[in-house]
Amino acid sequence: MAESKMPMAKLFFTLHFSFLICGGALNLHAAEDLLLADFEGPNYGDWKVTGEAFGPGPARGTLPGQMHVDGFKGKGLVNSFFKGDGTTGTLTSPEFKIERKFISFLIGGGKDSAKTCMNLLIAGRAVRNATGPNGQPGGSETLAPESWDVSEFAGQSATIQILDQATGSWGHINVDHIVQTDRKPPQLLTDAKRELQITRRYLNLPIKNGAPKRKVTTLVDGRIEVKNDIELANATPDWWAFMDVSAWRGKTVTLQVDRLPEDSTALSAIEQSDSIKGAEDLYREPLRGQFHFSSRRGWNNDPNGLVYFNQEYHQFYQHNPYGWPWGNMHWGHAVSRDLVHWQELGDVLAPDDFGPMFSGSAVVDWNNTSGLGAEGQPPLVLIYTAAGNPTVQCIASSTDGRHFTKWSGNPVLKQITRDNRDPKVFWHAPTKQWVMTLYVELNKVHTIHFLSSPNLKDWTYLSRTEGFFECPDFFELPVDDSRSSRRKEAKNTNSSAASESQSVLTSAATRKWVLTAASSEYLVGSFDGKTFTPETPKLPGHRGRGFYAAQTFSDLPANDGRRIQIGWLQTETRGMPFNQSLSVPLELKLTATADGPRLTWTPVTELSALRAKSHHLGAVTLQPEGANPLAGVQAELVELRAEFAPGDATEVIFNVRGATIIYDAKKQELAVNNHRAPAPLRDGRQRLILYADRASLEVFAADGLTYLPYPINLDPNNRSLAVSAKGGTAKFQSLEVHELKSSWPAARSSP
Repeated sequence: MAESKMPMAKLFFTLHFSFLICGGALNLHAAEDLLLADFEGPNYGDWKVTGEAFGPGPARGTLPGQMHVDGFKGKGLVNSFFKGDGTTGTLTSPEFKIERKFISFLIGGGKDSAKTCMNLLIAGRAVRNATGPNGQPGGSETLAPESWDVSEFAGQSATIQILDQATGSWGHINVDHIVQTDRKPPQLLTDAKRELQITRRYLNLPIKNGAPKRKVTTLVDGRIEVKNDIELANATPDWWAFMDVSAWRGKTVTLQVDRLPEDSTALSAIEQSDSIKGAEDLYREPLRGQFHFSSRRGWNNDPNGLVYFNQEYHQFYQHNPYGWPWGNMHWGHAVSRDLVHWQELGDVLAPDDFGPMFSGSAVVDWNNTSGLGAEGQPPLVLIYTAAGNPTVQCIASSTDGRHFTKWSGNPVLKQITRDNRDPKVFWHAPTKQWVMTLYVELNKVHTIHFLSSPNLKDWTYLSRTEGFFECPDFFELPVDDSRSSRRKEAKNTNSSAASESQSVLTSAATRKWVLTAASSEYLVGSFDGKTFTPETPKLPGHRGRGFYAAQTFSDLPANDGRRIQIGWLQTETRGMPFNQSLSVPLELKLTATADGPRLTWTPVTELSALRAKSHHLGAVTLQPEGANPLAGVQAELVELRAEFAPGDATEVIFNVRGATIIYDAKKQELAVNNHRAPAPLRDGRQRLILYADRASLEVFAADGLTYLPYPINLDPNNRSLAVSAKGGTAKFQSLEVHELKSSWPAARSSP
């Protein structure tokens, strides 16, 4: 018989495969996993509980007051946020024998190895320890997989102790699905790095919404520039964030990630490019507001530093460039020539050694009191909160409105209490000084502190007012009595709101100061350069939902004379690479009423530039069950204006793309999808303005006394409009609908 000859390559494969089987690298008979706890029951069973933190049993997801919790398996998990971060306690397992090489689990919450942690105890001693990822404000409630190698303790008895002994921020722990296994879970690499020689404008980073937040440190030529918490995608991303690295062209940028699974492709997937990856539909995404500003990528909230400088409106805003939820607070920056069309320029303030960049304001230092300007170039100065430990107030400046430098002498105001933030600064001409209003929680009381400075750098305490929380604004307005100061309207005794419609005589020369804050509630009073003296009780501001932390522009041209406000509009856009938006610009006025001067909100006239096609219906009489005068109008982006006398109609009903807006004539109330607000008749009539965008409604009534913002994702397939009367006849003096065009340039795709 002839000798068989096996090729060497095949021989090697056969021997290698046999080795894997015999050596156990390919273990076809691995022992089954042993479930220690899945927390799916109504209580903790044999686990021992102390204290209140862990509640009466496993939580069913997110607890009251908590950010959204995800990443757990099934319906239940350990969540020690029961009654908030102030509760403490322990949760200890029954004793068990270590019978596998690894213990794997899901964990989230606070990052404190002594107070918010999970321990493996053998003979009462902690031999393994794990924590959540969150050690500072922000963060995520997502549980992430982790594991311990326990092979050295094989056969020994052990217990697991879950500990919550912390009461401050992130003073809780989340745990789920604890398993003994012989299958080695992917290990977490520590300080994984990738170096790139910068040749392009952007680094595109893969993002997975809800993934564990990783601490990503950006170093330039070995020097730390910024640290961010980023939900990096280990595999296929949901979207791509971009980091502008054009300032570092030709240099070496190192991205260092604190912990990353060894099988993650997050670092290798990062691409250099001169465009934003995945931005083919930029500004045309399904939930992108078409005339409400939102950032190209990531989260935005509070408007900051609204200011007019070098013939441009500047709006800065709280921005997370690398995540869909709140976090990594930068100051984003956009400019406009007309308050309608905005160009996003990129971030101007990034987190630094003083902490993340919280809210603040901006002023033009016309007389260069700060010394930060140049000959013929007054500086634009940003005043902001650096929310580290301690939390302090800082400044940055620019002479061109594009490039900003943080002042080397920061901070300009040291911490007053741990909760001091959101400086709003203006020049007080009568006393020739800068004045700052600053939120300060003092002895558990919300206060606004007033401080003064000759140069934006040295600040002195003046006085304080109680009762306002976060994001103060302070400005002076004339009291407008031109509408009806010379006549008195009939009182409707059936409505408590009707008293607001009565006019009183107020001098046209009267000017009053308005103090407002994040909720848009406000006080009207006087200010002598040191002390604010309220002359009204605290008054309600907007009457809707999802409008917060509004701010007004400083340094508008003298011939403008308006007070223009923009607020954070809380439009949630799940599935999009961006989240939240800003309101349309609003003109504020003080109007005389029987109860004293009251703020009004109306959309700025510049928005008329968006009108693409107009439908003027003129005078219309609506009968119950009558024809719909808007039946022939179809629109996605809508401006609707109406002036009507309700007559004997009990309700006047508008339907805009499926949203219902009802004016209740008897109660003199406005209801948007059943959210009700007072809206008194003025001169016996109701004047209503409505703007509908893809993710929001903004409704104005009672000559602006009622402003009702309402975030809502409207049905993209419903573009119908309707108006009707119920219970009687209503007479419209005017009815008009304007189909609007997008404020975003149609040709713009990837910058």
